[in-house]
Amino acid sequence: MENTNPPLRHVRFTLNGVAHTCLDLPAMFGADYFRLPVVLRLLLENALRNMQGDERDAAISALLRWLDHGTSDAEIAFQPGRVLMHDTTSTPALVDIAAMRDALAEAGRDPAVLNPVLPVDVSVDHSLAVEAYAQADAAALNLNLELRRNAERYRFLRWASKALSNVRIHPPGTGIMHTINLEQLATVVCLGADGALFPDMMIGTDSHTPMINGIGVLGWGVGGLEAQTVMFGMPTLLRIPDVIGVRLTGALAPGVTATDLALTVTQRLRAIGVSGEFVEFFGPGVSTLSAGSRCVVANMAPEYGATTGYFPIDGATLDYLRQTGRSQAHIARVAAYAEHAGIAFDPQAAPRYTRVVEIALDQVGMHVAGPKRPQDLHPYGQTRAILSALSFQPAAPAQGGLPRYPVAIAAITSCTNTSDPRLLMAAGLLARKARQAGLRVPAWVKTSLGPGSPAAADYLARAGLLDDLAAVGFDIVGYGCTTCIGNSGALPGAVRDAMATGAVHPVAVLSGNRNFTGRIHPDLDLGFLMSPPLVIAFALAGDAERDLSQEPVQTTANGRAVHLHDLWPDEAEIDAALAQGLRPDDYRAAFKIASANPAWQALQSPDSPRFPWDPASTALRRPPFASVDEAGQLGRYIAHPLLVLGDDVTTDHLSPASAIPPDSLIADFLVARGDDRNDLNVFASRRGNWEVMMRAAFYSRSLVNRLCPDAPAGHTRHAPSGRVEPIWEAAAQYRQDQQPVVLLAGARFGTGSSRDWAAKGQRLLGIRAVLAVSVERIHRSNLIGMGILPLRLPDGVTPDTLAVQSGDRIEIDAPADALAPRIPVPVRILRADGTVDALWATAAVETQLEVRLLRMGGVIPAILSDILRPATTPTATPP
Repeated sequence: MENTNPPLRHVRFTLNGVAHTCLDLPAMFGADYFRLPVVLRLLLENALRNMQGDERDAAISALLRWLDHGTSDAEIAFQPGRVLMHDTTSTPALVDIAAMRDALAEAGRDPAVLNPVLPVDVSVDHSLAVEAYAQADAAALNLNLELRRNAERYRFLRWASKALSNVRIHPPGTGIMHTINLEQLATVVCLGADGALFPDMMIGTDSHTPMINGIGVLGWGVGGLEAQTVMFGMPTLLRIPDVIGVRLTGALAPGVTATDLALTVTQRLRAIGVSGEFVEFFGPGVSTLSAGSRCVVANMAPEYGATTGYFPIDGATLDYLRQTGRSQAHIARVAAYAEHAGIAFDPQAAPRYTRVVEIALDQVGMHVAGPKRPQDLHPYGQTRAILSALSFQPAAPAQGGLPRYPVAIAAITSCTNTSDPRLLMAAGLLARKARQAGLRVPAWVKTSLGPGSPAAADYLARAGLLDDLAAVGFDIVGYGCTTCIGNSGALPGAVRDAMATGAVHPVAVLSGNRNFTGRIHPDLDLGFLMSPPLVIAFALAGDAERDLSQEPVQTTANGRAVHLHDLWPDEAEIDAALAQGLRPDDYRAAFKIASANPAWQALQSPDSPRFPWDPASTALRRPPFASVDEAGQLGRYIAHPLLVLGDDVTTDHLSPASAIPPDSLIADFLVARGDDRNDLNVFASRRGNWEVMMRAAFYSRSLVNRLCPDAPAGHTRHAPSGRVEPIWEAAAQYRQDQQPVVLLAGARFGTGSSRDWAAKGQRLLGIRAVLAVSVERIHRSNLIGMGILPLRLPDGVTPDTLAVQSGDRIEIDAPADALAPRIPVPVRILRADGTVDALWATAAVETQLEVRLLRMGGVIPAILSDILRPATTPTATPP
């Protein structure tokens, strides 16, 4: 077919005496260019800049043809400019790299040839636990404890930063990765050689990476395994996405926060079944939102099922860059590039979208979400009705005035809301009014404030609000994910005692992004998401059943009823606090001071190109799957189901991140190797040890395995023997007997965090395929990255309808040479009674690269193969 794409054209302009150039996309593509959603314009630019020849022409043609139907099955290559990771996804990725270096050395190659080719930034933010709280030195105590608990892992990260090119580690205390990305790393527009300008585009190994979409940077979350392919120079291949346009009109009413909008968007988009699409916000209402508010909404993209939640560049973006201390020259480049490249926001524009959702901002109210899913939206006054419907009946009277649904944890936490100064100022002002009224948080409530970066301490202090927050128990506990990721520390003693007698059903309230059962704390199954000021209000009430829309938050000692409207700050008060507190210089200065943490700098680490593994370590072990001998798992085989699961199995179920329970089989394993049962740290701190993580796979007290629904956590039934035993033991027996295993699951399998161990654990257990009603996007990618075939069950077929029992077997016919994206795969259920049920599943495989990875056994064998293939001598020079 004749190529009809226009030739490359550039526009040249001068800013402050410096010559610049960029692709002249509007001139090249005319009116059709502006009919594309901005996210597709950015993918078009990326293809033009990074692809060559026929592949580039095909990608451009496919992107333009998307306009015909608003959808496409065509694949394009995307080449991000950088990779962002956090410590608990980077640790397993870097352990893989260290093990791959060993494999190369054992194959006679120079291990130093293996290095990321893209810049990789690592934030150490995911393992900080809230042990000390409600005291002035809580942050220092928690940071010191974190450094002690994780010293071995952190020395490994320091080794990686020295041994590997392009890897930069941001130490504990510098902030949450997404806040660091916003405040420090994102350029929005990059400056290349000879003054060339192009968009800042990136990927991150955390599902909330789309937070950066709030300031016009296109980025999304991927699994750690997909990130490894990108790190080593392979583009990520994606089907040209459907794009949901969310048209915003009006403006938020006074008192309604960005959190309320984010929860509303989550509910609306989950209700229409968004699953992996790109989302772009447009319409006049966008212009009423600050960049901080947009980032709150963009952050929740994985909760509303989307890959992105994109807001184009406009004046609010430039204001944010000024607020966070970027230079005037930098800001001028961003503004000029957005106009010349035709990606600047136009409030009147209405591009072509796959479908459009309308949200009137003035109709958004104050909400909470929960008590078990972020998409379950309720007016904030309905917590009583929601909890009453659960029909919990205390088994004994509570002591100390505890209500039956006490607020056990009240946490202002998470990048989602603590990166927006407006929300923290609102919380501080509510705390001030509560302090002035003489209110105190009940003793049974564990309170914490974990801002996204240390700059927050500076602007809160300058606004005079740190003392007010501390007066109601919300001292800063550190700068990390803390409670949002499950690192909430021990529950207050009064709550633990009351739980032991069945007197209470405790509840968490937090400004985080997820509230799955056991996510916030392994012993809590109820949690409500809400804005930071509302977290403080519920903490003061101490009772999750309190209807704060009608009832007082508290009644003072002199009998005065203090209602929420008495405490809630108005917009002018928040504006005044922001004007008093914010200083652009704070962001760089606070980050620099935190980065120079002497305790971090004092950690000693090896200087060798290969990491010296300690065979006695319970934190770091060379994984067996980082080997040149790993092979693909495709083919025709008959397998036993290792587990049969229902809907909404999250990555927290698949690979927990919370504290390691001292009475668990994982604890027994660690204690047998010399660890202290009362100081086992969190699961996330063990992601460098495959033996621990294999045993931790599926270890969740809320997960029901339908092969043995009454079994303890982390157990299954071994079909040939009938024994109920730990999953890893059953898997080892199946492997010894050369009997394949598969897994069955319901809808939304793998929702939640983008942790690669949710897939690695399954590979180590021998799982060859996952048959599910649906698989969440990032987990699907991680499964493929580990060589596990994800299969979508046909419409109407679920684990319930299949009713697979122990003794039934599953035949899958998926030979490597026949696999293709979205191909039908024959499956037969061979019942123990001799009957057979046949069905056609669909390979949940989207690209030819994914086909290749499955044929080779996953990402790691593919990388090793690519490096070893051209080698002719053991000392071949690196490419």
